Amino acid sequence: MDISIVIPLLNESESLKELHSWIRDVMQNNKFTYEIIFINDGSTDDSWEIIKSLSSEPSHPGYAGGFDSVRGINFRKNYGKSQALHAGFIEAKGEVVITMDADLQDNPEEIPELFRLIKTEDYDLISGWKKKRYDSVLFKNLPSKLFNKAARMTSGLKLHDFNCGLKAYKLEVVKNIDVNGEMHRYIPVLAKQAGYTKIGEKVVKHQARKYGKTKFGAERFINGFLDLVTLWFFSKFGKRPMHLFGAIGVLMFLVGFLSAVWIGASKLYKLWNGLPNILVVNNPWFYIALSSMIIGVQMFLAGFLGELFLRTKHKRKQYSISEKI
Repeated sequence: MDISIVIPLLNESESLKELHSWIRDVMQNNKFTYEIIFINDGSTDDSWEIIKSLSSEPSHPGYAGGFDSVRGINFRKNYGKSQALHAGFIEAKGEVVITMDADLQDNPEEIPELFRLIKTEDYDLISGWKKKRYDSVLFKNLPSKLFNKAARMTSGLKLHDFNCGLKAYKLEVVKNIDVNGEMHRYIPVLAKQAGYTKIGEKVVKHQARKYGKTKFGAERFINGFLDLVTLWFFSKFGKRPMHLFGAIGVLMFLVGFLSAVWIGASKLYKLWNGLPNILVVNNPWFYIALSSMIIGVQMFLAGFLGELFLRTKHKRKQYSISEKI
C-alpha cells in the first residue's frame, strides 16, 4: 500500500463526507493505493456514524489498487490529538503516512508532492508550512510565530510551522516515535530525537475554515510553551535525570556543608581569642547553609528516584477505544 492517511477529529461531522470525496479524487487521479484512518476523539455529534457509513460504501475500482479503504477508531471520550495520532500510527500500513486535520483547512491536493518527497528524495519527515494563513492575526498568527520561533531555538530544527497538521512520514518513523501528552506539536522534534534527521518542510495551502469553529483556544499556546520546556528537559536529561538533579544536589550540599564548616570554625576562632560572637542559631547564614544541605539531599534523591523509575517503568495505555472498523 502506498499511503495511509491518518485524520484525528473532534465534532467535524459537517466536513467528513466532503473531505473523504476530495481525498478519494486525489488518490484516484494519481493512482495511489491507500487507506484513510479516521480517529474519532470523543465527538458528541454524528461524526462516528458518518465514519461508519463511509467505511461501508462500495469500493471504487478503476485505478491501481482497486479500491479505497476507510477505517475508523472511536475513543470512549476526548483524549486529545496526540493520543488520536498515536492510535492511528499503530494502525497505519502504508509506505508513507500522511497526517491532516478533518476541518478542510488542509488541502489533499498537497498529498502527491508530499509522497514524492518521501519516496524519491528519501526524506524521513516533511512538515507542512502554512505560509499564508486565514486565521486571526492577533489570536492565532502572532502567537503562532512566537511559538514557532521558540521551538526553533530550543530544538535546533529550522521549521517555520511545527504545529501544521499536514505532514508526511516514512512508515518506520511513526512506528518508532511515542506521541503522548500534548506532544503532537513537536513530532518533528520527537523524530529527530529518535534518530531521523532528514526532516524537510514544504509550503502548503491553507484553507479558511468552512464549517464549525476551532477546537483550540488561547490556552494551547501556554500549554505549547510548557510542553516545549518539558521536551527540552527530556531531550537533555530524560534518560539520565541524575546528571541534572544529582549534580545540582551535590553542588548545593557542598555549598551548605562548607558554609556550615566556615560558620563553626569562625565561632571557635572567636571563642578561642575572646572576640565578641553570637550564638550559631542566631546567625542567619547558619539557616541558609542548613537549607542548602537539605535541598541538596532532596535534589540528589530526586535524581536517584528518577533513575530508578526509568529502569522499572512500564508503558501504560493512554486512551480507551470503544470500537474499530
